[in-house]
Amino acid sequence: MHQIKASYAIDYETIFQHAPVGMCISVDRVIQSANEALASMFGYACVALEGQSFQVLYPTVVEFLRTGDRIIPIMNAKGRYSDERIMRRANGELFWCHVSGRALDPQQALGAGVWTFEDVSEKRPVTAELTPREREVLRQRPA
Repeated sequence: MHQIKASYAIDYETIFQHAPVGMCISVDRVIQSANEALASMFGYACVALEGQSFQVLYPTVVEFLRTGDRIIPIMNAKGRYSDERIMRRANGELFWCHVSGRALDPQQALGAGVWTFEDVSEKRPVTAELTPREREVLRQRPA
C-alpha cells in the first residue's frame, strides 16, 4: 500500500474541489457547496451555485418538482438515489446527466445530502425537444 506524502495528507476540501466528477453538498435541495467540476459542467461559477435551489439545474420547474416527488420514497427506503436525467446548463442547453445522491440522515430523504453529477451527453445526446413525459419514460429505460 502506498503512503500519502505529507504535502498530500488527506484534505477533504481539496479532494472535494478537485474530484473528476461534479459534486455538491445540499440541504433541502439547496446547494450549500459545489465543486469546480459541477460548476463547469453546468456553466456557472461555484459561488453562483451556492445557496441556489437545484431547480436552476432542471429544464423546468415541473421537472424539478416531479423528480423530488420520485426521489423521496426511494431515498426513504434506501438512503440513496441514482438515475439518468436531462438537465439544463446555464446557457439553456439540455444534456443527459447521471445523478447519484445519498442522504446524510436516512430519516430526512431530501435534507442534508451528498450528490454527484456526471455529464453523459457524449454517450447519450439529446436529439430533440422532449416533453416531460418523454423524459420520464427515457429515464426508466435501462442504460
